[in-house]
Amino acid sequence: MTDPVDIERLRRIGWRGDADAGPGRLARVVAQHRAGYELHDGDQLFNAQPAGTFLKRGLDPSLRPAVGDFVLLSGNTHPVIETVLPRRTLLVRAAAGERYERQVIAANIDYVLVLMGLDGDFNPTRIERYLTLVEGSGAQPVVLLSKADSAVDAQGSVAAVHARVGAATPVIALNSKDAASVAPVLAFLQPGDSAVLVGSSGAGKSTITNTLLGEERMATGAVRAHDSRGRHTTTHRALLQLPSGGCLIDTPGMRELKLTGEENLDLFADIEALAADCRFADCGHTNEPGCAVQAALATGELSPQRWRSFLKLHEEREQQAATLEARLRRSPRIPGKHSSRRDRDR
Repeated sequence: MTDPVDIERLRRIGWRGDADAGPGRLARVVAQHRAGYELHDGDQLFNAQPAGTFLKRGLDPSLRPAVGDFVLLSGNTHPVIETVLPRRTLLVRAAAGERYERQVIAANIDYVLVLMGLDGDFNPTRIERYLTLVEGSGAQPVVLLSKADSAVDAQGSVAAVHARVGAATPVIALNSKDAASVAPVLAFLQPGDSAVLVGSSGAGKSTITNTLLGEERMATGAVRAHDSRGRHTTTHRALLQLPSGGCLIDTPGMRELKLTGEENLDLFADIEALAADCRFADCGHTNEPGCAVQAALATGELSPQRWRSFLKLHEEREQQAATLEARLRRSPRIPGKHSSRRDRDR
């Protein structure tokens, strides 16, 4: 099917192709509930159930349909998801708990909007963690600093974030309740664009979503005075069609951001470059002579805070990579991943 009318209809839900993907009804997952899935085909919203293959015990959760997925369906009266189409981008994190599992946050997204409040929620180190997770997704990160109307030095905070994440990542200070202030975000939500909004509870995700929608559709709540944290007013991931033509996936607040073990830590490429200039290849970057990292710390070229952040993320990445490698030995295939990060780096 290549009918321009049908393709235009699919564009409304973020479809990028010039034709559909084969036999069956094509739709996009916009929400997941215990009772099943909500889907949209560009014209209407409807419910569907997953085929039995997605319910098998022991199936990797990331193989199941997720918000943002394009799927093929059978049946009209009682639609059934038969196939999840290949994902062009995928944002994941390691699920909480001892057992290693990858949790899909959103699929087929162009941008990850990382929202952080310029109040007690402001933490550039946490932004580094978000961007480390985003770097392997295939999507572009955009940092949004909300509550700029109440911040003493919003532009100073923007500069502080740029110093940590580099100039290539857009950083926007805004007032989530003001449509004019939020307008720059629309550049990432044009027709055909898909973005996922992530951040802590209380950062203002529901507020900015309502402003982008032009109506009070999402519940909002107050934050605690002592730490600027809020309650979970968003309880599940949901894909919303915006008046601008783009699609936005709103998510519940994330209290834990565990690395998967497959991150490259590209955000810290400057530190990796310094380490490559050390006199000894096995330099531990402590008291060894000719250590370029320690020299950069001594001159101020590298800040102690950034170095500590790198060490923490590097250690966590290595621990998760070891857990992933052990799992791969037990079960060779993780969706889209046929080798460990260490194998690919050789």
